[in-house]
Amino acid sequence: MNDVSLRSALDQLSSLSLSWEGLTRTPLQASVTALLAAATLCWILQTLTRNYSWVDRLWSIMPPVYAWIFALWVEPGQAPVPRLVLVAGLVTAWGARLTFNFARKGGYRPTEEDYRWPIVRAWLAEHDPTHPLGRELFSLLFITAYQHLLIGLFTIPPMFLVHTLAQQHAVPLGASDILAAVAFLAFLLGETIADQQQWRFHQQKARLSPDERARAGGDLARGFLTAGVFRYARHLNFFCEMGLWWVVGLFPVIAGAPWLHWAWIGPFLLTLLFQGSTWLTELLSARKYPAYRDYQRTTSRLLPLWPGKPLD
Repeated sequence: MNDVSLRSALDQLSSLSLSWEGLTRTPLQASVTALLAAATLCWILQTLTRNYSWVDRLWSIMPPVYAWIFALWVEPGQAPVPRLVLVAGLVTAWGARLTFNFARKGGYRPTEEDYRWPIVRAWLAEHDPTHPLGRELFSLLFITAYQHLLIGLFTIPPMFLVHTLAQQHAVPLGASDILAAVAFLAFLLGETIADQQQWRFHQQKARLSPDERARAGGDLARGFLTAGVFRYARHLNFFCEMGLWWVVGLFPVIAGAPWLHWAWIGPFLLTLLFQGSTWLTELLSARKYPAYRDYQRTTSRLLPLWPGKPLD
């Protein structure tokens, strides 16, 4: 079944033609068309503005778009596949939460950029003798092509597999779907709590002067949050983000796909991306906050574990 689904996907992609009908003949082709359009738009904007965060602005928007393309793609006289609608609803809840969190931080202001990208550009300028050619290749191949491909890979393949399996045989929505949905929502709740605690901490930190933070002591004096859910993992929000996309990969299995299906590549690559992202974030935090090394020694990095000795 897995080989059939993969072959079906390749056949659909190979049949693309340079006409609107050819680009939108199937939900897979329509999703790939949307992915290419989003990637092209981001590359143009980041080339014009020298701002690498355009893909960040679409990170929470495109997965619900891809999911609903599959969920609402029905033949005349047919009803939507309940499992596809369920997954699309879960992905939409994820996208709404992340969009809200990104917007309240000012992420949708055109001039706003993730603080790590200028550091990456400076590193490229220092170490790449072909700069600015190296910078442009990095912008095109990693920032635009790879990240948009990754966004598509952790959303489109599982939706495609569930859609294909629904056409071949009907596995009704059941208890396994409910359990997977509950697991997804548990990860989503954990991520929401972690981001909310971070938000409240940084809002409080911004309202105080350096002297006031020093007098307050604790995390405010250190400059970073170690309380709440961050007692159990330094990046619990990252752990939950990875976890919920691994859960999405379970829905094809519930629909009848084998456990080793090709849609796992998306969560796997996302997990690898978070390893690099976390490493860079922690490198910068350790340089900025003297006590961060102690936090690294006492608290798990990603996997929630029993907290070690408090820094206070």
